[in-house]
Amino acid sequence: MNAKAQANLIEAIVDATVHYDESRCVTLARQAIDEGLDPFKVIQEGFSRGMQIVGEKFSTLEYCLPEVMLAADAMNAATEILKPQLMESHEADSQGIIVLGVIQGDIHDLGKNIVKIMLQASGFTVHDLGNDAPVRGFIEKAEAVGADIIAASAILTTTMSYMPDISAMLRELGLREKYMIMLGGAPVIDEWAMEIGADGYGEDAVEAVAVAKRLMQKKRGG
Repeated sequence: MNAKAQANLIEAIVDATVHYDESRCVTLARQAIDEGLDPFKVIQEGFSRGMQIVGEKFSTLEYCLPEVMLAADAMNAATEILKPQLMESHEADSQGIIVLGVIQGDIHDLGKNIVKIMLQASGFTVHDLGNDAPVRGFIEKAEAVGADIIAASAILTTTMSYMPDISAMLRELGLREKYMIMLGGAPVIDEWAMEIGADGYGEDAVEAVAVAKRLMQKKRGG
């Protein structure tokens, strides 16, 4: 498949996602696999970009919540098609153990779900707390599963205010040196994440994987 045809397929995926056409999204995901496209690229440049546009339409009141949910369902159905391909193309051995969730008060978990898929495809063992996860819940789960990284996301500026509590609570419990903290989400920026005590920041799913790998290398003394 030449570059132009690939670009056209990616654009078709974006369009199908924006128009919350689940059947078309699934068909295009299968086509992408058949044509040998990189599943990471398909998710990041296709479905994720489509959902970004959906989010913009929602913020300008062009779309209402039902349209957003339909688009998310369409993307999730398509990524289920891509997931086996993602898993096959990466090592089976765990690259590290991550506790992942959307911080308390926030129920926007689409971005988190994409990050989860990407991390799992890259060889990480991911324990997903879902959305509206309390700070203590991240720490308790990390202790229970022997995690390496605690990863939290927020979409709302009001809920990102809970993120500093992760580092603070770990320090109170004498556990700060035990875990790497990784943050992400639309309102979060690198400088702020570092300022509140995080070890890494991922702007999107691809960067989150790169950051997680870097943190594991640092944790293992590499």
